[in-house]
Amino acid sequence: MKTSLDHLPAAKRKELDFVVQTLRDGFAQAVSRRTMPRFRTGKILKIILFGSYARGDWVEDPKGRYFSDYDILVVVNHDDLTDLEKFWGAPDEILLRELASGERLRTQPNFIIHSLDDVNQQLRLGRYFFTDILRDGITLFEEDGLPFVRPEALSRQDAYRETKSYFEKWSVRSENSRLLAQDAQAREMPNDAAFLLHQAAERAYHGLILTLTLYSAKTHRLNLLRDRAEAMDQRLVGIWPGSNKFERQGFDLIRRAYVEARYSDFYEVSAEHLAWMNDRIMKLQDVVQTVAAERIEALRDAAT
Repeated sequence: MKTSLDHLPAAKRKELDFVVQTLRDGFAQAVSRRTMPRFRTGKILKIILFGSYARGDWVEDPKGRYFSDYDILVVVNHDDLTDLEKFWGAPDEILLRELASGERLRTQPNFIIHSLDDVNQQLRLGRYFFTDILRDGITLFEEDGLPFVRPEALSRQDAYRETKSYFEKWSVRSENSRLLAQDAQAREMPNDAAFLLHQAAERAYHGLILTLTLYSAKTHRLNLLRDRAEAMDQRLVGIWPGSNKFERQGFDLIRRAYVEARYSDFYEVSAEHLAWMNDRIMKLQDVVQTVAAERIEALRDAAT
């Protein structure tokens, strides 16, 4: 894999150094508090930059309000260490605070955690997401002597079959959640409606990302899923406009709904915002349908 960041400005390289050190320090502190040997011997084996900043096609568009994120894969030595809450919550909070202050970090870092065994299995299965990382990614940190396996090629027939299956399953789930949200709102259950609308959006994004890459990170963070999907196809940009306070509040409400709409006594959402969310999700579903259909058609043609 590549190791040079020379294509990035010095400020970006400095930010990535800070991100890597924050992840390493936060993880080291988390495992030091564990008593079980399997946790105490936990290690970060690799930290890899992938996506637009690795390829060199990142976007910073203040006028259009679109900025690429740092996409980072962290590889650990066993699956139990991928638990975000137990081992990665503290560094995640630090990075979010630093991003908010803008002093040491001005680009959003999004990181995913996998064990080496898991990544190697995904490479053996020919999963595009991981083979693309192996092809385009840049190693920011690694322990010696632990290479990835050589990736296998996924057959065109298998790629078509898996892609079609993923999209059919997740698009149905997305629409069902949206319809259930309408029923909840009719029953005067606005918080339940907001949660279900979050699920509709989340499932639409997961379905599209799976359709395009055969992999989607296990996350409920709508802003992360949105950013990842938008980086894959520009037609998704602008579905959640933020040109005024009402629109910005609307996305913030649906973003927070996964947790707060269910558990917080202070979460409130108006009928107007619910209607706006529903409209935006219908637009999202339409664009996802178009992008996914193109991908499935291309794979079908390649498989025949």
